[in-house]
Amino acid sequence: MQVRMALRTKFMISVILLLSFLVGFILFVIGKREVKAIFEEEKKKGILIAEKIAQMNLQPFIHWDTTGVEESIEEQIDDKLIYVVIYDRKRRPFAANSHIKDYGDIYHQSNLSGEEEEAYFFESKKFKDKEFQQMIRILEIETPIYAKGSPIRWGSIKIGLSLKDMRVEILETQLMLIVIGLGGLLIGILGAIFLARRITGPIKKLAEGTVKIANGDFSQKINIDSQDEIGHLAQNFNEMSHQLQMTKERMEAAQRKLIQAEKLASVGRIAAGIAHEIRNPLTSVKLNIQKILENDELEEIEKDHLSISQEGISQIENFIKELLNFTRISELNLNRFAVEQIIEESLKMISNSLELKNIGLEKDFQQQIPEVIVDGDKLRQVFLNILRNACEAVDEGGKITISLSCLEDDGSRKTKIEISDDGCGMPEEDWENIFEPFYTTKSSGIGLGLANARKIIEQHQGSIRVKRKEGKGACFEIIIPGGEEK
Repeated sequence: MQVRMALRTKFMISVILLLSFLVGFILFVIGKREVKAIFEEEKKKGILIAEKIAQMNLQPFIHWDTTGVEESIEEQIDDKLIYVVIYDRKRRPFAANSHIKDYGDIYHQSNLSGEEEEAYFFESKKFKDKEFQQMIRILEIETPIYAKGSPIRWGSIKIGLSLKDMRVEILETQLMLIVIGLGGLLIGILGAIFLARRITGPIKKLAEGTVKIANGDFSQKINIDSQDEIGHLAQNFNEMSHQLQMTKERMEAAQRKLIQAEKLASVGRIAAGIAHEIRNPLTSVKLNIQKILENDELEEIEKDHLSISQEGISQIENFIKELLNFTRISELNLNRFAVEQIIEESLKMISNSLELKNIGLEKDFQQQIPEVIVDGDKLRQVFLNILRNACEAVDEGGKITISLSCLEDDGSRKTKIEISDDGCGMPEEDWENIFEPFYTTKSSGIGLGLANARKIIEQHQGSIRVKRKEGKGACFEIIIPGGEEK
């Protein structure tokens, strides 16, 4: 069965194994060198001890004073110096401490050969002490003896040094190295944990962001500020996420437009059927009513009823006309206009309604607004529709505010118009629905005014939306692209 392991765990295990190997190897090499250095130091001390004993007993040795030499040797024996044996020039034992004479293999054997031999002899071996019945690790050293001024070798001296102190020193050195190694390994493990989090943390964020993007959430942003490959990867990830979000928004907008186009096509087919089925009989009814009205014998009450019928027929005709205008794809009659002029013309057409309800009008027009290339009649129709809705929404003595400004967006100049009122407003959930065909919040009307307004603005490659405002009421924002300085 395959076991899944996190990247952080793999990284930490790899680093810990590598550190353990390196620390172990370094400790092994240093330990070997330290042991060798301690052993070499012990040999140097042994040579000095042997030469010192030889110099102290040189005169008795030359005069063959065996007793004097052995008494001097006995005084030198301690826990460190186990035995001393002095050989003559023929390699025969001359003097030794009493204890070693029972060990024939050591007492009778000289390790130096030849009259001119000047080299030292070293041997590390085990020595079984018969008195204490224990094994002692010793270092045996033998060095030649020369009289001052004489090139002839008079003999040699062999000593046995206990390595107990050396072993204790070696153990202390090894223990110290182990402590240092464990400390270094602990620091290395902590460093590995820190590096693992430092490296795998951003990777984990990228992986989580990738999963969310795969689930359709393109608003993800990875906050990594490091100036390394991970940081560059995060920047590219954020750029990719931004591009995907923009693509998603464009696709949604295209889908909405496609749905809108399908709706318009359906409405167009319905409108054509309505126009065909209603217009002809409605025209006959209208003509007959007009003909009856020409009769002078009709009473006034009958003429009033016929006039009401004519008004109803006119409303039906207006409805059919508005419906056909909405579904008909018309070409724009583009020309250069000042937006202020179109707004003023729209205000003139509703001036009577403003005066009747005593509605205050506040204008905030930015200076030097560039002219725009638009269809003036259709844009006037948009402003007029929104202003009429504002008049109906505000109470008597209310206020309508119109602001006009220029803005820069992605390097292009655009004109922004905001029309707001302090009327009853509308629920936020209806902000997008009011631009749908046949959707209305009023008791009268068929719900095509704002739908037609959005259609006209989008034909101009602009946008129209309801935006949030302080206080009560509603605010419509219209943005028209393009324009040249006056």
